Amino acid sequence: MIFSIRIYGDPILRGKIPELNSFEEVLPYVVDMIETMYDDDGIGLSANQVGLKMRFFTIGMNAFEDGRGDSIFINPEIVEMSEELWDYEEGCLSVPGIREYVTRPLTIKVKYLDDRGQKHEEILTDLAARVFQHEIDHLNGIFFVDRISPLKRTLNKKKLRALAEKYTKK
Repeated sequence: MIFSIRIYGDPILRGKIPELNSFEEVLPYVVDMIETMYDDDGIGLSANQVGLKMRFFTIGMNAFEDGRGDSIFINPEIVEMSEELWDYEEGCLSVPGIREYVTRPLTIKVKYLDDRGQKHEEILTDLAARVFQHEIDHLNGIFFVDRISPLKRTLNKKKLRALAEKYTKK
């Protein structure tokens, strides 16, 4: 089943999502989350973007250089960030029509549970690190447009307001 993507303006996208008690809570949603991510040409998707108040996200296989498949990250944490930063153009399924350069750490050390309940601690770099940071921001109520310069935010204000208004009129 393809979920509807929640759009900028939906209150579920601004709240911090609490940790899950059990990895098993996500299992009924894993396949649908991955299908929804690819249906909209995404590379990552957080649960709250589809209206689930659950602290997990998926990252598609194309973000990884190590050959792993599509991955689920439950109760994710960033425990370290490199001082080396990287600018890269980001977009978001919940903020259609806006793309801007965002500066983020190039490398991060993360902890999470997978969809089998196994604990992981690993270092992510490049695109995988960026997508992880973007998706964990969603779980913390932060959009990529919150991380751009004030000037760029002002230039996008009209588009963001239109997205929020479109959502509230549904």
